[in-house]
Amino acid sequence: MGAFFAAATGFPTVVFTAALAVVVLFWLLVALGAADAHGIGAHAHIHVHAHGTVNGHGDGDSWGLGGVPVTVPFSLLTAIGWLLSLIGDVLLAPLVPSGPARAGLGVAVLIGSLYVSWRATKVLVRPLRGLFPDEHGPSRLDFVGLTCTIRTGRVDAGFGQAEVRAADGSAAVVQVRQTGNDALASGNTGLLYAYDEVGEFFWVAPYPPGDGLGLGLLAPPGTPG
Repeated sequence: MGAFFAAATGFPTVVFTAALAVVVLFWLLVALGAADAHGIGAHAHIHVHAHGTVNGHGDGDSWGLGGVPVTVPFSLLTAIGWLLSLIGDVLLAPLVPSGPARAGLGVAVLIGSLYVSWRATKVLVRPLRGLFPDEHGPSRLDFVGLTCTIRTGRVDAGFGQAEVRAADGSAAVVQVRQTGNDALASGNTGLLYAYDEVGEFFWVAPYPPGDGLGLGLLAPPGTPG
């Protein structure tokens, strides 16, 4: 037991041991109903680019670990990495008991464990994806009706950008246009009242509306009053 404890708390296994403690605590909280098994940002982060498009990217898709709540691959990666690191350290440590070579061996075991656990997690995650149907992120239309902060020196019928905060609190920079000659400049607050699918931009008006501008007048060109 002493040898096991020493290996689990020694380098390199201790790196995984710390993460494993967090994973175990998290799933205990899930079992008690005090945490959500999907975790934070389980399926998608929404990135809104300067030209106004929105792309959803599953967490870990570029690593082959997407399609499931992020807590699942993280837990698998941690558990498998911990086990591999522990086994590798126990088997190889007696060959190099101390010195710089021992430290180098520890780094090699850590890197090898990370790589093998990542490959194993990719395999294990694939059959689990069917248990978690795709959840589509918010549409660009979800920004309509929200206020924004102008980020360019001017906004007119052909130019303008603004920063808007999504429902999850994340900030996005979008293209905006206006139909009138209202003084919209950097730092001003605007209201996104319509979205142009063809031009991929939002129609914006000053907020709160001033100079007698009413919401009934907020309509993009070609829209019936």
